[in-house]
Amino acid sequence: MMDNQVPPRKVPNFCSIRYGIALLLLLCNVIVMSQRVCMSLTMIAMVNSTEPHRLSNTSTKEPQDNIKNPVYNWSTEIQGIMLSSIFYGILISQIPAGYLSGIYSLKKMVGSALLLSSLFTLLIPLAAEFGEALVIICRVIQGLFQGIALTTQQVVWIKWAPPLEQVRLTSLSLSGLLLGPCVVLLITGFICDSLGWPMVFYIFGACGCALSLLWFVLFYEDPKDHPCISKSEKEYITSALAQQNGLLSSLPHLFAWIFAILAGHMADVFLSRNILSLLTIRKLFTLLGLLLPALFSLCLLYLSSSFHGTMIFLILANATGSFCMGGILINVLDIAPRYYGFLKGFTNVIGLTGGLVASTVTGVILSQDQDSPWLKIFFMMVANNVISLIFYLIFAKAEIQDWAKETQNTYL
Repeated sequence: MMDNQVPPRKVPNFCSIRYGIALLLLLCNVIVMSQRVCMSLTMIAMVNSTEPHRLSNTSTKEPQDNIKNPVYNWSTEIQGIMLSSIFYGILISQIPAGYLSGIYSLKKMVGSALLLSSLFTLLIPLAAEFGEALVIICRVIQGLFQGIALTTQQVVWIKWAPPLEQVRLTSLSLSGLLLGPCVVLLITGFICDSLGWPMVFYIFGACGCALSLLWFVLFYEDPKDHPCISKSEKEYITSALAQQNGLLSSLPHLFAWIFAILAGHMADVFLSRNILSLLTIRKLFTLLGLLLPALFSLCLLYLSSSFHGTMIFLILANATGSFCMGGILINVLDIAPRYYGFLKGFTNVIGLTGGLVASTVTGVILSQDQDSPWLKIFFMMVANNVISLIFYLIFAKAEIQDWAKETQNTYL
């Protein structure tokens, strides 16, 4: 006799509460990255020691108004500490945030972390008036709260993402980390020129405060408690989900973050000490970032006979992909710094499209192949990584290309 149990009906994707939450987290990540990256651009207006020497045949502007654009005499060493100090806070907060996310309210943790990060962003122009030490302190504290927001938000999908949509919803929300720098590169220069560099911090800080309030109003921990969710979507999510441990879910993202910082530091050490050429460094880290995840994914299929083995290979397969941070992901800046913002945005669109296609293909394979679907999925991923790696190793460059070089027009 045939089984009369009907599988849960799938709710339309983009008209659902869960995709609204993914969009909200996407905006949260855009704001977080904007607050983090904007000082890299405003630093040019904040200090006079980074001002490049102007060419005689280029136009000059009047000196900036000191009230709208205060200028400080910070050394290059102090500037480097200011820009990097936020990462110390992020690094310190990762493990505690992952642990606490399984204990305390996600609504309060994500919302409060975003709010406090935004408040310290608003304080940076004022802190600059009192000295560089206070700016560094603000940046470290800002990093602490950003680390909490970035880590704890992953736990949201334990109760909100059906198994067949986990990758899709996670990639959509995390895409804000890629979109944020693009937004900063596009608008920061205009804000500095028209309103002054302090307004960059005020705008991104105010947007973060407003978004955190929106988060407190719209987000609920459990689909069963959300007042606006439809009955069909609630039944679909609750029937499809299996409960997980919040700390274990955050570990792959935690180690990916650590590996990304490690990759950036190692690449700079190799370059500063002339151990390897720039092209060799880019190829080496791309090799590690594409080949190691493929190898650990195969290990996940054939060598993970226990729960702990599965967790280890799953973490390594996810984390080692961050080695690409020192390779292909920054390579655009080497070959075309003039068009970095445009090209980064263009490649991000291609990458996000690939992620959406991969999620769709995975769902199709899982629904149609009952024998060994994950074997096919993992082998497709391995093949994609290997083919991409071979292409990159053959055609990669590390010097500025002729089409990306700036030209100066000389007028008689």
